[in-house]
Amino acid sequence: QVQLVESGGGLVQPGGSLRLSCAASGSIFHINVMGWYRQAPGKQRELVATITNGHNTNYADSVKGRFTIARDNAKNTVYLQMNNLKPEDTAVYYCNISGRDYAFHFFNSWGQGTQVTVSS
Repeated sequence: QVQLVESGGGLVQPGGSLRLSCAASGSIFHINVMGWYRQAPGKQRELVATITNGHNTNYADSVKGRFTIARDNAKNTVYLQMNNLKPEDTAVYYCNISGRDYAFHFFNSWGQGTQVTVSS
């Protein structure tokens, strides 16, 4: 079983920055894709950014140039640096990882979510 623990959310003024972290633990043999998603009130969950084991990245158009995703494979941790935050970035942010455990079973796990609120 794989567990994810997120941290770093909070309240920030427009134009400010936050850094989210998500650490994975458990029976992890290999992590392939790590990513961040978000869900605003009344809206569906949407992709924010993903990063592969080879550090190839993909971003939603709405965050390109403002957000940066990174990973530390030695720590099984993924980060999301968010700069120039806007009120429309307000949402619950979820990390997601997929890979294989030591029994070579595929897993796809979600974090508990962390609230990001951008407001003056």
